[in-house]
Amino acid sequence: MNPAIVAGDTEPRTGDDARLVADLLAGDEDAFTDLVRREHASMVRYAELFVSTRASAEEVAQEAWMGILGGLPRFEGRCPLRCWMYGIVANRARSRGTREGRSVPLSALAEEDADDAVPPDRFFGPGSPQAGRWMRAPEPWADDLLEQAETLAVVRETIERLSGLRRQVIALRDVEGWSAKETCSMLGITEGNQRILLHRARSRVRADLERHFAGRRPGSSAKSRASASGCARYSDAGPANAPRHSIPR
Repeated sequence: MNPAIVAGDTEPRTGDDARLVADLLAGDEDAFTDLVRREHASMVRYAELFVSTRASAEEVAQEAWMGILGGLPRFEGRCPLRCWMYGIVANRARSRGTREGRSVPLSALAEEDADDAVPPDRFFGPGSPQAGRWMRAPEPWADDLLEQAETLAVVRETIERLSGLRRQVIALRDVEGWSAKETCSMLGITEGNQRILLHRARSRVRADLERHFAGRRPGSSAKSRASASGCARYSDAGPANAPRHSIPR
């Protein structure tokens, strides 16, 4: 994990983390089973950001569990246990991704950054108390459009094309539901950087969805709508306990 942890290096681990670590070190199989049930699917999804196939991500997660169990006696609690665990996943996944030759050339990153996302003049500028927020809320989309499989595919493909940190930030915040503090601790970035990266990633998703919906009337829906300045929540046709995802409105 990046050593520049911003919100956890000097903080003692929480009581919950301490109890869980103690239970795991004592060989409590129920505690380990609960932990795997809670985190494994998310770990696989996170590993997929670095490797070429779902099968590779599954293998990375399995290797990470072995590393987690082996490393627990050395866990010092200077960051949340969850962030420490996902740091192991990231390290294993990066190594696997390098072996698989999965890398993004600098030219591709430059091309992506040059593409028009949502124009910046649609947001309040850095000097405003409303910095980063919409100057005028965009037209909300009907929920039935947002829930279509092709719409979810656009979101997934857009996130996949994002460069490293933006992809990780939006995956942790909007796919896995991590808090800003957890995300900063995991990635070793400041709160300000996290906000910028998340805003840019959401802006990219919003722009691709606007192009996808071009020519369609948003229409009205009997279903309730999320605020246009927030995120629409949707589920990804996964298992019942899969996390909720969000589409920038």
